[in-house]
Amino acid sequence: MDITVTFRHMEPTESLKTYAEEKVSKINKILDSPSEAHIVLGVEKFRHIADVTFNVNGARIKAVEETGDMYSAIDRVMDKIETQVKRHRSKIRKRTPGNIKGEETLVSEESEEEIRLNAEEPSIEVEKLVAKPMDPEEAAMQLEISQQDFLVFRNSRSKEINVLYKRGDGNLGLIEPSN
Repeated sequence: MDITVTFRHMEPTESLKTYAEEKVSKINKILDSPSEAHIVLGVEKFRHIADVTFNVNGARIKAVEETGDMYSAIDRVMDKIETQVKRHRSKIRKRTPGNIKGEETLVSEESEEEIRLNAEEPSIEVEKLVAKPMDPEEAAMQLEISQQDFLVFRNSRSKEINVLYKRGDGNLGLIEPSN
């Protein structure tokens, strides 16, 4: 594992560096594959800030914590990183070829904790609507009249569901399904 420690606006001390490296090496034991970690420890007035970024198989896991003490900032940021690493690991395991659709997986204590962590993520609310058939030009006029950012409609030419949306540059974008 490649660990780099950077100090900002403070004197680099060997004790802080080894403490941070020990904490990161504990997280590395959880991971299945090698990774790299970058730790930035800094002080701004009375705030001690610990910023940790992990690169795991191309995925970035990042957390920042600030407290009145550098050691507690490191502890708290590593708790956040550990939670994110466990969540990332569970998502990867769910996507492995061993998990075939319809196959039940055994629930262990660890997966119950991961389910609890995933429950904190935002929920998806389903909203049903009727997609009226219309031309994209007519849909553009409807979108301009409405106060919404997008309009779902059935394209009268292709008979497919399309989405017309307002882009950040003031223009309109059209999403069509590909065949």
